[in-house]
Amino acid sequence: MIAPRIAAVILAAGLSSRMPVNKLLVPIRGKAVVRHVADAALASRATPVIVVTGSCASAIRAGLSGLDLQIVENKDFANGLSESLKCGVRHVPDDCEGAVILLGDMPFVTPALIDHLIESLNVSQGRAICVPVRKGRRGNPVLWSCDFFPELLQLEGDAGAKRLMALHEDVLYEVETPDDGALIDIDTPDDLRAHE
Repeated sequence: MIAPRIAAVILAAGLSSRMPVNKLLVPIRGKAVVRHVADAALASRATPVIVVTGSCASAIRAGLSGLDLQIVENKDFANGLSESLKCGVRHVPDDCEGAVILLGDMPFVTPALIDHLIESLNVSQGRAICVPVRKGRRGNPVLWSCDFFPELLQLEGDAGAKRLMALHEDVLYEVETPDDGALIDIDTPDDLRAHE
C-alpha cells in the first residue's frame, strides 16, 4: 500500500499576548521555539511543510531561514486562529490526502509522533482524524483527512478545530504517544522556565 501524501501546516501567526516578546522566536534548548517545530515537521514523512505567519512575519521568516519550507503570510491573523488555519489549508496541494496541523509554540513534538499520525490515517477504516493522546489527554498536532478541508475552511474566530472534532468523534482515532510533547506549549515566561 502506498503511503498517503500528507502536508504539514505550522501555525506561526499569533500575537504572543502572554509573553513580552514573540514566543515563537524565544530560544529554548539552543534554538527558537518555532524552529524546533519546523525541524520536526521536516524530519517527518510530511510534505510539503507550510508555515503560516502573521504577527512578526519577517522575523519568523528570518528565524526559519535555510529550511525547505513554504512560508505563507496570513494578513487576517488578528481575526484569530481560525484564519491562520484556513490560510494554511488553502495552500495544501491538491494531491495531498490530508494535513497535520502543528502549533508553532509546541517545540517538543517529535518527527516520530508526526509519522505515527500519518501511518494511522485510514479513512476507509474510520480513521479520518488522528489525534495524539497522553494519559487520557488529547493534544496536538492533529491530522485531518482532506475530506474535512471544506469544514475547516468554514471555521471562524479565535478557535481551532476542537468543535469539529466533537462533531466527528465517529471517525476520530486516538494515537497513544509515549511522552508529553503533544501536550506542552510555550505560552508564558513560566512555561519557558519550566522547559529550558
